[in-house]
Amino acid sequence: MPGGPGGGSGGLRRGRRLAVDVGDARIGVASCDPDGILATPVETVPGRDVPAAQRRLAALVAEYEPIEVVVGLPRSLNGTEGPAAAKVRGFASAVAKIIAPVPIRLVDERMSTVTATQGLRASGVRAKKGRSVVDQAAAVVILQSALEAERASGIPPGENVEVVI
Repeated sequence: MPGGPGGGSGGLRRGRRLAVDVGDARIGVASCDPDGILATPVETVPGRDVPAAQRRLAALVAEYEPIEVVVGLPRSLNGTEGPAAAKVRGFASAVAKIIAPVPIRLVDERMSTVTATQGLRASGVRAKKGRSVVDQAAAVVILQSALEAERASGIPPGENVEVVI
């Protein structure tokens, strides 16, 4: 495999990943195969009860045994971070403590929900019926984007969330 694990000359580390799209009401989760070819929806976790959501994500990590969890970091179109990004950073840090040693990486998720919504609308899914599906589809978009970035660069996408105990 070109570049090997952690490479630098292109290539993708082998292993399943989970992707998470954190929202106020719902958290979309997606997964990919160990070769990183296909990202698929997993489930929508209710997001209002944060400790319960964190426990459910930890259970999914135990079930899927990913090499990492990719969390979408919402930035504004100009790249700055606002209150939503701060909330996601806090959520990711809390989950990182629970699932360690599995790493969490924050990746830019600009436009993932828009892209997911447009794709679902094009396939006939209506907004009201499709809200929980949109969250899963957004997680799929985040994961596909992260896989493509790593495949192109040979380095893991985004930034690692440090576990502070």
